[in-house]
Amino acid sequence: MPRFFTHTITGDLAQIEGPDASHIALSLRMRHGEELTVCDGEGTDYPGTLEQITPELVTVRLSGSLPSPGEPKIKITLFQALCKGEKMDTIVQKAVELGTTEIVPLLTRRCVARPDQKGFEKKRQRYAKIALEAAKQCGRGIVPQVGELITLDNLLVRMEGFSQTFLFYEQAQRLLGSMKLDGIKKLAVIVGSEGGFDPGEAELLKQAGAQVLSLGSRILRCETAPLAALAAILCLSGEL
Repeated sequence: MPRFFTHTITGDLAQIEGPDASHIALSLRMRHGEELTVCDGEGTDYPGTLEQITPELVTVRLSGSLPSPGEPKIKITLFQALCKGEKMDTIVQKAVELGTTEIVPLLTRRCVARPDQKGFEKKRQRYAKIALEAAKQCGRGIVPQVGELITLDNLLVRMEGFSQTFLFYEQAQRLLGSMKLDGIKKLAVIVGSEGGFDPGEAELLKQAGAQVLSLGSRILRCETAPLAALAAILCLSGEL
């Protein structure tokens, strides 16, 4: 069943505007009375039937509500050290598909990509569009946010708000598979860029309470590591 995000829900009516309305009317060629699902972007789905259809505005009569099935039990924030080229595009897209709640780009000592604030803001706008399209495609109940670029100092402060923090570091000995996720509600996942983490950075994060973990004996690319970590976490938490 087609599914769309909208924040315009009043009583038992929802409105869909912009490119999604055009897609419904012109690409899908949907008609009055056909069924679809709208999502409020806050984790609730609303099944309904089409009432009014134009390329500018679509009105949906809602028949109920239910929790979005696409949201994992654990809220995961991915702190991803900034990668060069289009690698971040891939990471954002796939991390959304794998259930992250938020993606926060991180600037570390070994990051090759070091954009200025204005340059990064343009990139962040693109990442946000990628996150939105990925959330639509995979049936998420929220659109994960892509945060502003932060430093390690910012990260150390933000770690206090999580039940647990996992740092994936190439020198770690403890495997992710040995971890128990019982009782974890909010999880921070930290992954490095092409050059990984400076030993001093890893030690600071460890002292701040991060569990320093390995993804195995193979050295994974920076765009592979977060996806492997997220998929394994979903498996350990019973989501896969």
